[in-house]
Parts: sequence; structure tokens; C-alpha cells
Amino acid sequence: AQGVPIFDTVAQAVEATGANTAMTFVPPPFAADAVLEAAASPGIELIVCITEGIPAQDEARVYAYLQATSCTPLIGPNCPGVISPGKANVGIMPHEITLPGPVGVVSRSGTLTYQAVHELTTRGIGQTTCVGIGGDPVPGTSFVDVLERFQADDETEAIVLIGEIGGSAEEQAAEFIAAEVTKPVVSYIAGVTAPPGKKMGHAGAIISGSSGTAQAKQEALEAVGVTVVLDPTSIGEAVASLR
Repeated sequence: AQGVPIFDTVAQAVEATGANTAMTFVPPPFAADAVLEAAASPGIELIVCITEGIPAQDEARVYAYLQATSCTPLIGPNCPGVISPGKANVGIMPHEITLPGPVGVVSRSGTLTYQAVHELTTRGIGQTTCVGIGGDPVPGTSFVDVLERFQADDETEAIVLIGEIGGSAEEQAAEFIAAEVTKPVVSYIAGVTAPPGKKMGHAGAIISGSSGTAQAKQEALEAVGVTVVLDPTSIGEAVASLR
């Protein structure tokens, strides 16, 4: 009724429309197969998976396949997607709070992505691209992957990185920033008061023993010159002070 064409397979859609991006909302039990189908379809250059609750085993299987065969970038799963304000939006990020500009945003948290973007926009600071990589244990795209692209992007002059407890992604990001990133970075790490051993919101947000704490991540980022704020409402102010 809305004039949107419907196809039986991703390959048919690509052949008929020339589409180069796949966005997946398929329920958890079937999401892995949907991502793999998109990856196997010639012409698909980016896959964004919004689905939450995909089993970690399925995520690991898909990640291993993509790395070994197609190398098609996967954003997500369990993420809000990616938006380049004024250019493209693949996901569920509200374009109304964005503004074209020079700051790249990458985050494990969807809602904190929105807040960071809102804090920037209300101060008149626009964004080049905002990427939600998702909070699951096996994301298709890491902080390092996105940081590498922001560093190579001439339009991106500064970077906002939003992390959270659990895993070592932020520590890996800090190492990459020290070695490769010349642009200023502002960061917020969620979960300072989270108790050890308890999953907090995201499947990957769990502190195990002495690893994965917010404090350790803050310290790793500060040690390489990143401006770390203790409140997400301070992100815009911190970026503004870089100018």
C-alpha cells in the first residue's frame, strides 16, 4: 500500500534495486541466518543488525564467517545502527537530534549515543557519522574498526567514544588511540557504580573479577590523552572546549 517493493530474498532485492546495504530486524533465532544471507548476496557492502537477544554462539559463528570469507562490515547486533546526518540513516537513530558537522561518535550504548548527539547538537556541534556498535559480547564492528575510519576521514575533526563496563574493548581502543589516532577524543564510560558479577543491561556489560571495570577503562583512556568525562551531560561541553 505504501509502494515499497517486497522480495523473497536479499539477492533478488539487490538485483532489482541495486541496493548496497542490508538492515536486519529479524527475530533472534533467525537473525544469524539473515545476516549470512545478506553477506552472501553480491553487492551488499554493509550490514546493520538491530536485533537484540541473539545467542552469543550465533554471533561468534557469524563473526568468524564474515572475517574468513566476505569481509562485509557488520554493525551490531543489538545496536541502533549508523547515521551520517544529512546523508544517510541505516537503523533507528532519531535524525531529528542530529546536525551535520565535524564530530564522529561511536558507542556501545544506543540511548547514550542519542544523548551524546543531543548534547552536541544543542551546542551547535554537528556530527560526521554516529555509529552504535552494540553492547553484545561479540559485536561485528569494534571501537578500533570505527576509530580507524574516523582517523582516515578528513571531515571528522574530533571523536566521541562511549563505552561501558565489561570486556576489554575500551582498553583496546586506548592502545589504538595511542598508536594511530591524532585527533582529539572525548570519552564517557557507563557503569561506574555497577556491582561485580551482575549483568547490567547489555549482555556484554558484566564485570568479571578485576577486569572490565569502568575505572580501569577510564584510566586506560586517560593515560593516552583522552578527555574522560564522568557524566554524559558533560560530553558536549568537553567537545566544545577542544575548539
